[in-house]
Amino acid sequence: MSLVLYYGSGSPYAWRAQFALEQKALPYELKILSFAAGDTRKPEFIALNPRHQVPVLVDGDFVLYESNAIVEYLDEAYPATGAPLFPGDLRTRALIRRMVLEVDNYFSERAEPVFEQAFFVKPEERNADKIAAGRKAIAEEFAMFTKAMRGEFLAGPLSAADFALYPLVAFARRCEMKLPDLGFETLATPEILAWMKRIEALPFFVRTVPPHWKNA
Repeated sequence: MSLVLYYGSGSPYAWRAQFALEQKALPYELKILSFAAGDTRKPEFIALNPRHQVPVLVDGDFVLYESNAIVEYLDEAYPATGAPLFPGDLRTRALIRRMVLEVDNYFSERAEPVFEQAFFVKPEERNADKIAAGRKAIAEEFAMFTKAMRGEFLAGPLSAADFALYPLVAFARRCEMKLPDLGFETLATPEILAWMKRIEALPFFVRTVPPHWKNA
């Protein structure tokens, strides 16, 4: 077995894939690409993913991109290793998949204005109305996920749903570095804040923190 994960520091989708590898207790090599250096647009990487996005998983002679596909592949390819990413009965697994889709189709999309204003817009060009609308949307999403939670983790047992949502929530919290008035802890419900602490207490969590975040 020779697993290689092509990863960009801070990418929530690459972080999701690394969470999956750790939960499955699989040995892997992490290849960190530089967005600033244009690594994802170099010919050798485009040969792996013509969409020039991370993450990309290489398993021997098999190459796979798209984070959700990677997570499901790892669970099915290595069922006897580590802990399952889609645990439980048929309905619980369906619930996990639904929550992953909600993360990508709702939380990510609705939080995007805040992410963009924080990290991709010059301070003097930031739009207060867009930030305010994004704050409201994030708070609404936190309320939705809180209502849907079925236990200590989103679907009850720790699962792919938690690994999908946490990196985006962490990214939202990090936006406070650029937007000090964001008020992340006033947006998140007590349940979401407690859930974050449970994720951060996982034994492998520290290995997954984006490298450039550790020095910030």
